[in-house]
Amino acid sequence: MARRTRRLWTDEENRSICLQTTAPGVSVAQVALRYTVNANLIFKWLRDPKYRPSPEAGSKEAGLRFLPVEIVKQAPVTRPALAAENHIEIELAGGHRMRISGSYDPEVLARLIRGLSA
Repeated sequence: MARRTRRLWTDEENRSICLQTTAPGVSVAQVALRYTVNANLIFKWLRDPKYRPSPEAGSKEAGLRFLPVEIVKQAPVTRPALAAENHIEIELAGGHRMRISGSYDPEVLARLIRGLSA
């Protein structure tokens, strides 16, 4: 039976691996597979302030930006709209369209859009 050896990562390697998780569209699981390391270990490193990437280093928070919005005139609705009805229609990259009716939580909607855009 082969004996498992424990790899030792330098602080610089840990920082580099943690920084890679902040790239847009890249998940911790993808980085873990790239380095053949358990994703939980990377999450542990990300909680450690000494390895956590700074916001200036290209993290997801630093990469936030506004998306272009286009307001288009729509043909009149044939059915009467209720005064309490709220509608939002969002067109995502790739031609996908999302329609939200009623009340919503803006934070949850923002996370959903980020997840669908990734």
